[in-house]
Amino acid sequence: MAGLIALTLAAGCKAQTPVNDPTLARHIEVMVRSQFNIPQDFNLLIGARKPSQIPGYDTLPIMVGRPGGKMTTIDFLISSDNSKLARMETFELAKNPALNIDVAGRPIRGNPSAKVTVVNYDDLECPYCARMHQSLFPDTLERYKDKVRFVYKDDPLTELHPWAMRAAIDANCIAAQSTPTYWAYVDYLHSHGQEINGQDRDVSKSFAALDRIAKQEVTIAKLDETKLDACIAKQDESQVKASANEAETLGVTGTPAIFVEGERIEGFVPEQQLWAVIDRALRAAGVEPPGPAPSTTAQPKPSGQ
Repeated sequence: MAGLIALTLAAGCKAQTPVNDPTLARHIEVMVRSQFNIPQDFNLLIGARKPSQIPGYDTLPIMVGRPGGKMTTIDFLISSDNSKLARMETFELAKNPALNIDVAGRPIRGNPSAKVTVVNYDDLECPYCARMHQSLFPDTLERYKDKVRFVYKDDPLTELHPWAMRAAIDANCIAAQSTPTYWAYVDYLHSHGQEINGQDRDVSKSFAALDRIAKQEVTIAKLDETKLDACIAKQDESQVKASANEAETLGVTGTPAIFVEGERIEGFVPEQQLWAVIDRALRAAGVEPPGPAPSTTAQPKPSGQ
């Protein structure tokens, strides 16, 4: 029903000359109500049929909405012999946003020139993201080697995870200087979440821990500590929020959310399921996937929210 109502709204629609056969009109109404779970208190009005571009079918507009409210008009197809009702949607294949995720400037793990990209919308405080991360690295990276590249984008669920935003900002401060150090920081956070939380779950202490670990990684890598300190002190959320907004436009409602050349995987899933999606993308790109993966009995978990 949500998909139905999300279509074009038409205010004040009135029923036109309906399907002439009252029995047919009733069959249409019952079918539409049952197939699309239309609430009982919604009105359903059948409009006048008109020619369509599909041979053997006419267009049949049907209006749905609350009494006294706006009505949504949905165009169905009805066969010329009145025996079939169909619903067809048109999708712009070249404009699928999942196929056009902007990864410019993001740290890459794997082969930068690989034909297949795995994009993960990640929350550094999310326990299911940590499990997904540990599945990606090292197992998935080792399986595909130079055939795939991995890119993380930020989607901190700040209403649930109080230090996720700061972790993402600190990670991006590091990424501005070094891709390997960025990944070292992300690896550490995803394997030491409880350490960051602390026993008393004091957010200010978590912030201090995140900053301290970031500085340690930069010191080890012999990067510009002064530049990092200034970036951490600024705590500019704009880059992270832009990434989170992008995730929202893609329909992401929880983390992790992975896109493999446009195909979405929501939540933590067993490696076999993830690898099946990557294998499909590789074949589509003309690249032969690795040999059969060993079987696993791991069970999927819900997305971390």
